[in-house]
Amino acid sequence: MAFRSREMMKKLVKKIGGEQNLAPGVKDQLKKWVPDRKIVMGRANRGLFAGRHIQFGNRVSEDGGNKTKRCWKPNVQEKRLFSYILDRQIRVKVTTHALRCIDKAGGIDEYLLKTPHHKMDTEMGLFWKVKIEKMYQDLGGKQVVFFAPEDEANFEEKFNELRLEQKAGRRDARRKMYGSASKQEPTKDGTDVVEASEPATSRNEDGSSHTDFHEPLVANA
Repeated sequence: MAFRSREMMKKLVKKIGGEQNLAPGVKDQLKKWVPDRKIVMGRANRGLFAGRHIQFGNRVSEDGGNKTKRCWKPNVQEKRLFSYILDRQIRVKVTTHALRCIDKAGGIDEYLLKTPHHKMDTEMGLFWKVKIEKMYQDLGGKQVVFFAPEDEANFEEKFNELRLEQKAGRRDARRKMYGSASKQEPTKDGTDVVEASEPATSRNEDGSSHTDFHEPLVANA
């Protein structure tokens, strides 16, 4: 392999975490299909360009046929693509051609799995391809268990009860922290009922009663 291909292999193995994390036979395929293009944009290593890179040519005038050197850059967009195996959105820079390829494949995961290694001509594309393949291989070895609808309903009810208990615990903790004098009682639907405290009533020496209402003090304008 050329010098650029060897450096790319070193970076990929380092990002994966070592050769022990590679699936069997993947390293040999990477060595065989690692691209060795002469012209690759520097920012292409940080996105999925699907073979679209900078191109050079001449601008030819209509009158005299004069040629002026120019370049064509790909249309790069920053998108967030949802990955099912990661269960989150991935923010990545892609070209419009790569977006069409992803839509045709059925998603970012399918595009990375179906695209051959020699067409993944960027370091980021090869890195995500190896990572997705490893995760799908680990997922295939796991056992899948299905539950009956009654069991799922019971699980959901228990989760709701657990959330209500956690909510009540947080409310009690706040009450102890801030020393709230109001009493709150949770209802069946989870809402809180606040009992208003009665105003303090005191009797004077002459037998008349006096009620203390605590009103907020407002400064005169």
